[in-house]
Amino acid sequence: MPVKPLNNEYPSMYHPYITLVPEGNLISLLTKQSEQLSEMLLDVPEEKWTYRYAADKWSLKEVIGHILDNEIIMNYRLFRISRGDTTSLPGYEQDDYIKASNYHTYKPSELIDDYKTIRCSTLATIRGVNEDAWIKQGYIDNNVISARALGYIIAGHELHHVKVIKEKYLF
Repeated sequence: MPVKPLNNEYPSMYHPYITLVPEGNLISLLTKQSEQLSEMLLDVPEEKWTYRYAADKWSLKEVIGHILDNEIIMNYRLFRISRGDTTSLPGYEQDDYIKASNYHTYKPSELIDDYKTIRCSTLATIRGVNEDAWIKQGYIDNNVISARALGYIIAGHELHHVKVIKEKYLF
């Protein structure tokens, strides 16, 4: 299992996410996160799912959709880089992805089920990474990033958004 990546293994924009991740086994952490987020979301009242804390902010459905989009993209990047692919992968614009999505039409149960499915896919990818492949590096938007940084970004990105959900949506 990988240890936290060094600062030179990822663009600085990801530093806040990586610093949120506690030390320990990444698979255990991602598994625990999945259980905790799924449980938390099951208790969210229906009216909170469409709530926006400001006119220009996403609804809770869209925040969960963003977590899904980001994890799919980061998992794909992790897979390619851990397999030695050094092709520079493009960045993505999160707001454009949400605008192009139908997350606002999903039932909460569908979002939760999709989240669990995507997390299972991420865990399968991570279990398949050879120990020496964690330090392999590739490029995203022409910035160097390691496979292990991507694993930690997935975990930290979710931790960031769970904090936002608790503070801004589930008050």
